[in-house]
Amino acid sequence: MSLTFRRRRFAALALASVAALASVAACGSDDSDTGSSSGGKITLVVDVFGDQGFGYDELYKQYEAANPNVTIQERGKGLGLSDYNTRLTQQITAGSGAGDVVALEEGTIVQFYAQADKFVNLADHGANDLKGNFLPWKWEQGTTPDGKVLGLGTDVGSMALCYRSDLFKAANLPTDREQVAQLWPTWDAFIETGKKFAAADPKHKFVDSATNFFNVVLMQVAGAGTGYTYYDKSNKLVIGENPDVRTAYDLTTKMIDAKLSNNLQSFSNEWNAGFKNGTFATIACPAWMTGVIKGQAGDAAAGKWDIAKAPGSGGNWGGSFLAVPKSSKNAAEAAKLVKFLTDAKGHVEAFKKVGNLPSSPQGLADPAVADSTNPYFSNAPVGKIFAAGASELKPVYLGPKNNAVRTAVENTLRAVEQGKSAGEQWEAALKNGAAAGK
Repeated sequence: MSLTFRRRRFAALALASVAALASVAACGSDDSDTGSSSGGKITLVVDVFGDQGFGYDELYKQYEAANPNVTIQERGKGLGLSDYNTRLTQQITAGSGAGDVVALEEGTIVQFYAQADKFVNLADHGANDLKGNFLPWKWEQGTTPDGKVLGLGTDVGSMALCYRSDLFKAANLPTDREQVAQLWPTWDAFIETGKKFAAADPKHKFVDSATNFFNVVLMQVAGAGTGYTYYDKSNKLVIGENPDVRTAYDLTTKMIDAKLSNNLQSFSNEWNAGFKNGTFATIACPAWMTGVIKGQAGDAAAGKWDIAKAPGSGGNWGGSFLAVPKSSKNAAEAAKLVKFLTDAKGHVEAFKKVGNLPSSPQGLADPAVADSTNPYFSNAPVGKIFAAGASELKPVYLGPKNNAVRTAVENTLRAVEQGKSAGEQWEAALKNGAAAGK
């Protein structure tokens, strides 16, 4: 998910969750009452993030029923990715405080390669036998350069476009998802469609956020181009040298210049309100986003949203992994739980619960995924749409401080939204991004 991303963050809930995490720290894997107790009973703490979590509630019940000596405690649901990752980084560095199982988002897992010695090598617990259960690039992403299995994959974002069919109809645009997809074979065509929408409907914006637009375009362009974004595969910072970054930046400022953005910061309270009030017509939509939209827009918007193929080919936003810190006092049992949660059945259960798309080929092929439709999104064939996006996806390498650099670049795009010069802000992106990436 991601929630990475993702998947996954509300400010008020984040503060509450930070407090909650602090209050349950005594249940963490570094404390005595997390280890084996009388009668061989153990508690496994699973750390996740995001407003909707990872959808594992039913799986926990199944695991506890099959393993009566185990109690599973999940924490972190509702916590934003940035807050979660800051806390996890501190815990891993300190060697205490992290759960027995921890989620690592796709944009941050690379930073933990350098601390692989602080994680259990899941290959020592039979993970290599499961390699065929994951998309090849997903398996590779969870494995360190020297071959240690740092984490097993949960979901993959894939990519589509979610749109308000009622707003499209009012703007005299097609509403059928196949016809809508034909409006935007490319991102330039998407912008042109947005201009038509804006001319017909000055009350609503065409897209939610310039930064969401930028990140989705960048991942797609980089997948088809260099294969990396801010860092090359030797971890050299290459913001200004990578033409894919500039291509995505220029497309985004073109979209901003056309006044198509609602100027909302993703996962902010204002962004959440934008769903409830219907202030924008489209949003870049990985599979996990369907759960976010439903949760924020509410029942009143059911049937008003639909899903179409995204411009271009492929693309991804989000996706995570589950890992076991060495600080866990029950590492073998935690590794066993990771394998259970990330097997094909676990992927399918998470898809049914919160819409997270499997990164397992077997999960993608399961009829519960492949044949699924989503009533909230006008009965869109979500399994078919997102599985097609996953099959077209080309992996993109994200460097060790990807999130920090991305934030610095995003901030310059927000400045463009506020009226600053795109040319000046590109120079600021290079300068600030380089500082963040050191």
